[in-house]
Amino acid sequence: MLRDRMERVEARIRVSASRAGRPREEITLLAVTKTFPAELIAESYALGLRDFGENYVQEFEAKALSEALPGARFHLIGHLQANKSNRAAELFDVIQTVDSLRLAQRLNDAPRRRAQPLEVLIEVKLSGESAKSGVEPGQVAALADALAALPNLRLTGLMTMPPWSDEPETSRPFFRRLRDLAAGLGLPRLSMGMSHDFEVAIEEGATMVRVGTALFGSREP
Repeated sequence: MLRDRMERVEARIRVSASRAGRPREEITLLAVTKTFPAELIAESYALGLRDFGENYVQEFEAKALSEALPGARFHLIGHLQANKSNRAAELFDVIQTVDSLRLAQRLNDAPRRRAQPLEVLIEVKLSGESAKSGVEPGQVAALADALAALPNLRLTGLMTMPPWSDEPETSRPFFRRLRDLAAGLGLPRLSMGMSHDFEVAIEEGATMVRVGTALFGSREP
């Protein structure tokens, strides 16, 4: 039952925050709803969730939820192709996967359904996995400087996805590295940690944890 899963996730967040000496209010629970139907998002909203993460522009567009749930914030957390940047800027409140100046410029020039700047995060590639997207750590500062000159974007933080491991502690060095990068740039938001390792992410400073399986169960292949 969704309510029970939400309560279990909330308990895990509170315990982790307490262990790290942090207030619970510093941490946003981002419900990852990719592949799940709009009805489940509406049910989650009714139970109090307000931040939702999707991986694909076209999939989210088909759910037709951008204006349907007042106060909800929708985050794109999957890789964004430049040719879909206009539609992404219209549909989403936050783009967490900016990984090039070209993409940032496209988003900056894209039409928006709201007047305020589009919130963005830089995706940082901290592993050597060829399948992962993101900016190399040494290039993050230069991209952050470039984004600061784009008036229609508001850079608030960094996000990353460590290599998959069944052992949550394996993710700790990656989370710590992202925290240090963000601190060096004065960026407040850290999007890191998923269902299996978000406790470690919270201990290392995450301000947003991306949780799907622990809330909604396993996705079908």
